[in-house]
Amino acid sequence: MQKVFTPPKHIVSAATIVTNEQGEILLIKGPRRGWEMPGGQVEEGESLKEAAKRETKEETGIDIEVMKFCGIFQNVTDSICNTLFLAKAIGGTLTTSPESLEVGYYPIEQAFEMVTFKNFRQRIECCLDESTHPFYIEF
Repeated sequence: MQKVFTPPKHIVSAATIVTNEQGEILLIKGPRRGWEMPGGQVEEGESLKEAAKRETKEETGIDIEVMKFCGIFQNVTDSICNTLFLAKAIGGTLTTSPESLEVGYYPIEQAFEMVTFKNFRQRIECCLDESTHPFYIEF
């Protein structure tokens, strides 16, 4: 008898706030949510940190070093836990993908103006304010 696939009850994602040597933030322009930080779902058997690295590379072409775990945003209604990390760029070349129509580094204030989807700006603000780490925010 074939086992029936049951989707997971919770989705876990990992996203990164990546800065370069000029203190700019790496953003992607996704097809559904506009400008945001790189990130995505954690795959089975993968650590949060490795997912953050993989998703950043897939969506931007940039290799990163994860510097710090920042915290979690939990969407209680949709059963999604979004983990967030601070990282620095260590290599690679800016490259778009099917998940990123545009990629680039932007000054922090400009990035805040560009990121308009739900609470994504708040996520960046919380990650950049290290006095709040680790944070847990549910919505």
